[in-house]
Amino acid sequence: MKPAKPRTDQPKASAVATAPEHGFADVLGMIQAARERTIVAVNAALIDLYWQVGETISMRIASDGWGQGTVTALAAFIQSRQPGLRGFSPQNLWRMRQFFEAWREPAANLAELSTLLREVPWSAHLHILGKTKRAEEREFYLRMSIQQRWPVREVARQIDSALFERALLNPPQLSTALRELHPAAETVFRDAYVVEFLELPDGHREADLHQGLLRKLRQFLSEMGRDFCFIGSEVPLQVGGRDFALDLLFFHRELNCLVAFELKIGEFEPEHMGKLEFYLEALDRGYRKQHEGPSIGVLLCASKDNEVVEYALSRSMSPALVAQYQTRLPDRKLLQAKLHELYALSETAAQEPPKKKGKKA
Repeated sequence: MKPAKPRTDQPKASAVATAPEHGFADVLGMIQAARERTIVAVNAALIDLYWQVGETISMRIASDGWGQGTVTALAAFIQSRQPGLRGFSPQNLWRMRQFFEAWREPAANLAELSTLLREVPWSAHLHILGKTKRAEEREFYLRMSIQQRWPVREVARQIDSALFERALLNPPQLSTALRELHPAAETVFRDAYVVEFLELPDGHREADLHQGLLRKLRQFLSEMGRDFCFIGSEVPLQVGGRDFALDLLFFHRELNCLVAFELKIGEFEPEHMGKLEFYLEALDRGYRKQHEGPSIGVLLCASKDNEVVEYALSRSMSPALVAQYQTRLPDRKLLQAKLHELYALSETAAQEPPKKKGKKA
């Protein structure tokens, strides 16, 4: 018997190997884009469903006297009719009711919020619902989750770090030049950056901080916020016949400028500003491109006296700020108490009648 001839209708391996790879990448891009659209659509449909279920339970509690037993029976009914269907336990049904009741109140911007709610996964909603108390706090984390594109784990971490309380109680201290040259800077930078993920010991050295930030750069970028791009560490700057090194250099896409970080493991001292401003001048003369805005400097210190910082920045002609790094998660309950006092003072001031002006003699 003669051996069978090889089939000639199969593509040759060499033909596949020499095919233009950019064509493959195009197809892969189509697949990935379709998957992303599907995930977004499925999430939006689920959020709509959970809202409707929560609304139904809330209304039936108010009109028909539904209680814990009825909701438990509802969960059992769903399971009996749809065996294996997950996500509709009694506990989750109560969470859907909580979800509806938490977000139905701000009627003024409910249409906008309903769109935003669909952009956040249910697991992130559960963290926001379970760890926040006030409507403005929930909305803050909802908007930040979308704006910063936080994964669920980062949503939980930012809530635990009391970002909402810190943002209200301690706005960033910026120089006048920074406010004028980069008006959006106040929403980009923070007064304090929490770097508990570095696991720095007490009495750490500046090298420990520097190397830790490089080692955990992804986490540090997430803490700083979106649009920061890392450029380099110990960036060489040559001025005259001398060489200098900048600790960390980033680029911010929205602000369209270089952002220089100088690290200090001690308390902020006014003389630190002179060195930072010198580095900013060197960057603007030797690194900055024509289409970029003036470079921004950040002094990242272990501690700072806000009044000393205010004095140091008041005469600064450079776009700069002084921030603090924290090696431990802040005491959220303490910050919540301070914020509660601030709310109470604001409400008291709003309720006081305006003082009558005295009659002229």
